[in-house]
Order: sequence, then C-alpha cells, then structure tokens
Amino acid sequence: MDAVAVVFEQPQRLALSRLALAEPQAEDVVVAVEWSGISTGTERLLYTGKMPQFPGMGYPLVPGYESVGTVVDAGPASGRAVGDHVFVPGARCYGDVRGLFGGAASRVVVPGARVIPIDDRLGERAVLLALAATAYHAVSGAGKRKPIVAPDLIVGHGVLGRLLARLTVLAGFPAPTVWEVNAQRAQGAAGYAVIPPEQDPRRDYHAIYDVSGDSAILDQLIARLAPGGEVVLAGFYSEPLSFAFPPAFMREAQIRAAAEWQRPDLLAVTELAADGRLSLDGLITHHEAAAQAPQAYRTAFDDPLCLKMVLDWRCCA
Repeated sequence: MDAVAVVFEQPQRLALSRLALAEPQAEDVVVAVEWSGISTGTERLLYTGKMPQFPGMGYPLVPGYESVGTVVDAGPASGRAVGDHVFVPGARCYGDVRGLFGGAASRVVVPGARVIPIDDRLGERAVLLALAATAYHAVSGAGKRKPIVAPDLIVGHGVLGRLLARLTVLAGFPAPTVWEVNAQRAQGAAGYAVIPPEQDPRRDYHAIYDVSGDSAILDQLIARLAPGGEVVLAGFYSEPLSFAFPPAFMREAQIRAAAEWQRPDLLAVTELAADGRLSLDGLITHHEAAAQAPQAYRTAFDDPLCLKMVLDWRCCA
C-alpha cells in the first residue's frame, strides 16, 4: 500500500511523492485523508530549516498535523470502525522518510488510539482542531496547580490568536484586547477589539498571551504588564528569547511557556466545536488541490492574508 505525500526533501525543497506505507497492525487504522491544513508556524520552520533541533528532526520528512479523513480499514484491536470520520494529528508510517508530523498525505496508517472521532458536519473546519487545542491548553494550564489567568491582551490576530480570543469570551471572561499590526488581518473580530499596539495606552495588563512568534517582543510586552503580571509564550519561537531585567524586576513579572497540547485538550475542543459552542467559522481562507501543494505552501507562507490554507486530498488516489 502506498500514498501520495508532501515531502520536504531538504530545507527549501518540497515535492509531492508517492511513498510506501507501513503494513497496518491489529491496533492500526488506515485513514483516507480528505483535507489537511498547512501550519504557518512549525511547518514554515521545517521548510526553511530554522526549526530548533528536537527528537524526530531530519530530512526527508512528511509534515502536517492537521488532517481529517475517513477510516477505510480498521484492525481488530484499533477500537475504530470503517466509516469513522476522524481527526489525525500526524502519522509515522513512511519507512525511511520521517513523519514530522506526517499528516500531509492522501492515506496514513496510524494507531486507532491516536485518532479522534469527529462530527461529520465540521467538514474541512476540523483541520483547525489542533490549533484550537493549542489555544485551549494555553488558557487551561493543563491542570497545573497554579490558577491560570485568562488573557486580557492577545498579541497576533492569526488563527491561534482568534481561537484564544473566542475561547476567552466563550469561558465568560471579559473580552480581551488583541494587537495586530496588519490592518487587513485585524478584520474578522467577533466580540473583542483588535487594535495596533501604538493605539493602546494600557500598561496594566495582568495576562498577555503572545502568539506572534516574535523572539524580540518580550521587552515590549513586559512594559505593558501590571505588577505581578504574566507573559504567556503561546507561539513558537525559532530564536532565543531575552529581556531587560530591570523592568521585569520592578513589575515582578512572570513568564510562562505554554507547552504542546495534550489529548484531553483536543477532546475538549472537539466537543466544543461539535455542539457549536466554539465557532471555527471564518478561519479557513484558502484552498488548493493537493496536487498543487508547492503553490499552496508558497501562498500559506508568503501571503499575509492567508490565515489557513487547506489541501484537498479527495482527488489524490
């Protein structure tokens, strides 16, 4: 069995290749992927070669952790059934080609315990569940003992920033302020204000959630904190972060790095999206057939108006 997959052969070189798949085991399912999303954070870093080293890194690799499809074969110990519609947060089934994160393919072999059943009505919007889980994990604290303070300022109005704002409002907290420097990306707010930083006079924020990925932004954010306030690093940063100590000292500032989402986060946002409490509308702005993957990745990485690019795999056998 094989599949058509996006392969980063080396930094700055992308190909659409046919790869042999691992033989499914009793606990595995085979999923025919219908849609996958392109991450403008981690996948951009993998493509450019700027991703910091961590386990699983290396080329060639299949990217992608935002895939949605239908189970077409289910092992007897998989816990799934043929016909299940599922979210696939990546796969490692390509032999010598690394799966990091392995979801950008027409077909994947993955343990049944790893996929998440989803409501068919979500359709392509279900590719957004990983980002929603990332936002949920950042604001829930993953059960940490310390009380988590909901954001009153969010930096960046991309998909992750919008989901953070929607989850904050959904939870009943006061609507956050969102900073966005691109006037066109500032559009699309629902129940909260989006402004450029220079128009914001406040310097008393208790919780600033940064999703900009800007490694040089800490001093600017610390200057906007109330005493004892917290900066939450909810983006992904390719360069070391640093800050001037005196302003942080005077405010007794706290800095927290939000880790990767966990399965309970994904289950929680899947339920919220399925019953309509968390809207995923208006976040997918671009589509391409999977056969046009090279162009799709260029658009996703280079067009500031592209919030989320979705690849359609339904015509790729």
